[in-house]
Amino acid sequence: MQKIARTLAAAALFAGSAASVQAADGRDYISIVGSSTVYPFSTAVAEQFGKTTKFKTPKIESTGTGGGFKLFCAGAGVDTPDIANASRAIKKSEIETCAKNGVTQIVEIKVGYDGIVLANSKKAEQMQLSRKDIFLALAKEVPSPEGGDQLVANPYKTWKDVNPTLPAEKIEVLGPPPTSGTRDAFVEMVMDHGCEEFAAIKALKSTDEKKFKAVCQTVREDGAYIEAGENDNLIVQKLEANPKSLGIFGFSFLDQNADKIQGSAIDGKAPDFEAIAEGKYPVSRPLFIYVKKDHVGKIPGIAEFLAEFTSDRAWGEQGYLAEKGLIPMPKDEQKAVAADAKALKALSGKE
Repeated sequence: MQKIARTLAAAALFAGSAASVQAADGRDYISIVGSSTVYPFSTAVAEQFGKTTKFKTPKIESTGTGGGFKLFCAGAGVDTPDIANASRAIKKSEIETCAKNGVTQIVEIKVGYDGIVLANSKKAEQMQLSRKDIFLALAKEVPSPEGGDQLVANPYKTWKDVNPTLPAEKIEVLGPPPTSGTRDAFVEMVMDHGCEEFAAIKALKSTDEKKFKAVCQTVREDGAYIEAGENDNLIVQKLEANPKSLGIFGFSFLDQNADKIQGSAIDGKAPDFEAIAEGKYPVSRPLFIYVKKDHVGKIPGIAEFLAEFTSDRAWGEQGYLAEKGLIPMPKDEQKAVAADAKALKALSGKE
């Protein structure tokens, strides 16, 4: 009798262990990481998906684009994310890291457009800035105010120092860290462009591109630029608390907080939905999600989640994502991207 009891106990223990292993090996929800800019859009789709399908609501973590790709490319399997939100395109180096770790089939889905804004509190004066002004305010090294081609440590303390037409307020800009896709896009579309206003620096682009990037894309570290993490809502709160500071983030956060903050005009164009959609606002960029093709069919609901994200009710002109500030793509582009998403068309490589 005791022998039978011991046998049954052992069998129960084995069954429990097997069940634990099975639970550890499986996952019944979609895991998403990445861009803080894309986060509210993916969250809106995830909530709709959870309400209207038999699948669980996906779990989404805002890690920044670079941090998201690091997690996404760490390997394949249920202990790694299925989808990465990104406010810039994946880099060749990131694709190579993915491949080294067994992630070889990556599906790129452009979901719409966004603008990067430099905003401040509505209690303050609305700024009228050029990209040259922004470069001079935020670069670590700038051409000497005395003239000539020599680069010096950034001496500018106020916006008026940069440009006499601007207010005599201390330069204080809250912005994203280096892991952010918004930071990558900002230095490429704003800092690089402002940098090229100076002939000697522009000449470096063809003679010494590494030096050009170092000069144009290195942000000052003396307190004028403050890394505010990946939480864009926190930046908005800080702008309210300090009307003299400015913040860098995606248009959607400006759109959602239009009662509290205002966007600066850049090169004469204010950031609004129409200007970004028509390509007139100079600092706009595409937004993406990236999917591990090998996880489709293994993690329940991925194909259905992509179908919801690429539906007209989500990303269309009158869709619920436009209400949250996403700038829709033209209809023909949406149709082509949706077809590629449905076919799970993987990237063939990246130059």
